[in-house]
Amino acid sequence: MEGNKLEEQDASPPQPTPGLMKGDKREEQGLGPEPAAPQQPTAEEEALIEFHRSYRELFEFFCNNTTIHGAIRLVCSQHNRMKTAFWAVLWLCTFGMMYWQFGLLFGEYFSYPVSLNINLNSDKLVFPAVTICTLNPYRYPEIKEELEELDRITQQTLFDLYKYDSSATLVAGSRGRRDLRGTLPHPLQRLRVPSPLHGARQARSAASSVRDNNPQVDWKDWKIGFQLCNQNKSDCFYQTYSSGVDAVREWYRFHYINILSRLPETLPSLEEDTLGNFIFACRFNQVSCNQANYSHFHHPVYGNCYTFNDKNSSNLWMSSMPGVNNGLSLMLRTEQNDFIPLLSTVTGARVMVHGQDEPAFMDDGGFNLRPGVETSISMRKEALDRLGGDYGDCTKNGSDVPVKNLYPSKYTQQVCIHSCFQENMIKECGCAYIFYPRPQNEEYCDYRKHSSWGYCYYKLQADFSSDHLGCFTKCRKPCRNGSSRCYRDRTTTPSTTREMEWPKSTSSSRS
Repeated sequence: MEGNKLEEQDASPPQPTPGLMKGDKREEQGLGPEPAAPQQPTAEEEALIEFHRSYRELFEFFCNNTTIHGAIRLVCSQHNRMKTAFWAVLWLCTFGMMYWQFGLLFGEYFSYPVSLNINLNSDKLVFPAVTICTLNPYRYPEIKEELEELDRITQQTLFDLYKYDSSATLVAGSRGRRDLRGTLPHPLQRLRVPSPLHGARQARSAASSVRDNNPQVDWKDWKIGFQLCNQNKSDCFYQTYSSGVDAVREWYRFHYINILSRLPETLPSLEEDTLGNFIFACRFNQVSCNQANYSHFHHPVYGNCYTFNDKNSSNLWMSSMPGVNNGLSLMLRTEQNDFIPLLSTVTGARVMVHGQDEPAFMDDGGFNLRPGVETSISMRKEALDRLGGDYGDCTKNGSDVPVKNLYPSKYTQQVCIHSCFQENMIKECGCAYIFYPRPQNEEYCDYRKHSSWGYCYYKLQADFSSDHLGCFTKCRKPCRNGSSRCYRDRTTTPSTTREMEWPKSTSSSRS
């Protein structure tokens, strides 16, 4: 029993208290009430995350403790519905504007914007390469007889179609006109097309206020062209033109390409003394040029071409001062020896400015200079750096472009496009186009060896222009590109000196 236990405790002898010395007082603790034990926290208080019984209680807790302006007004004004509605609308509008701003910021960030910085500097720069051509295609002795035969056939064709005598312009030799068109494949023909309605013809004649300069075939509607077929002659089409001049020029060019492809690979060097006949004077920064400043090559259409200050030059020219007296100054003489008028219809010179490690695409970037005038051209060098990766689609050196570079130069977009067309030409037609470099162990197209290459070429050219070959998509722009832009400052016509006779006067003098 409890009483018994207490008695037993009281009856036991007192135990000495440890740590008390003699003379120390000891206080006897009586049997008073024990102190209350600390209150144990509930399960809700011990939780790290406080849970609320309802969404209303959670919303009130948020509004009372948040630092967002106006949120507490939703709780304080709960007895006034108008105030509550006003603060609720205002609060939702501010939240909407905040998220709208977030959307604009994220949209601008993931659009990868770039900044354009333009710096104009007038520093000492490397003078660009300048290529100039004679606009007079060279008649190789190895194919001279075939070219003369082509001229005679062209002369006969023009006479049969248009009753036009071209013996004064074409080199036709001493033979008279006779029907020679059977000696060449793909003869030029006159094809009649279905005549349009009478009303459409009247509208066309009324809308045309200027007479057409092309040769008149007949009063009826005709087209001029030549037939091209595939290998087994199962599919044929006519390459036609509404303009007689365009048809004759393209037909002549087609046969000229085939004749030019028969040249042997190893040819003797062209006549280098023609440089002195073409370029009378050459100066750069008032210093005369020498043979080490230029290189020579031949273009099938533009004739003999000379490149000044290319990468093979011993010392590259540097330019630091603008003006007419600085830079490159040339005096040219144009002539028409063995002129091929159906390939080049102008007289003068063809000029192109390009980089030292870039090929001269005379068709794409050249311009003509007419004879008898003095032309001043100013140049400006532009360097463009593009950002790759997520900011743009560009290539550093073309190594990641799926087109093999056929030119002995650095990667440019034009180099890639021409290489892509040549690659498709070899794949589809089985031969290489003569105006572009050919890979090793490949032959240039000639209808004596590749009878259907013309059919394949014109089909491929149409696909290339419409980008069905994908060359414009594959060939990306370089990330770093430098170009020289040319501007014609002025063209001056030299003055003409005339000798005039003055009346004689008699005078007498006396000494």
